[in-house]
Amino acid sequence: MNDQIVRQQLINMLTVRQAHMTFEDAVANFPEEHMNTKPQGLDHTFWHLIEHIRICQWDILDYIRNADYVAPDFPKGLWAAPDAKADKAAWDKTIEQFKADSDALVAIIKHPETDLYAQIPHGAEGHNILREILVIADHNGYHIGELGILRQNMGLW
Repeated sequence: MNDQIVRQQLINMLTVRQAHMTFEDAVANFPEEHMNTKPQGLDHTFWHLIEHIRICQWDILDYIRNADYVAPDFPKGLWAAPDAKADKAAWDKTIEQFKADSDALVAIIKHPETDLYAQIPHGAEGHNILREILVIADHNGYHIGELGILRQNMGLW
């Protein structure tokens, strides 16, 4: 029973509006003309930020399930190129892929044979699925909050 409670809480951390907005909330009705806007004083556009969230989530998903995982260069490999721009199709693809990867993580959590506490065989010492889901939830929450504050600051709600 406790295992099911932990699994549900992990799923909630990734998918449910609880203590903060969801990814979907943060990107909803985003003004297309500002996808490539760099808020004042920042190095990244709004699209760069959501692409970063997507890349990092995918990276950890790959780490969990790929015995041949190779970490991207840090930090460069976790961000779109500084001069990269998104059109509406690229913006939508980023969002769709984020959701698909989130669904894949939920499926891993829900799978009854997933041992949340076992060492990831190809992972670093102490790395298990529970830890990786917590890292994703923390990272996503941090940047989703950033996105919300930046939208508010620029009057983009």
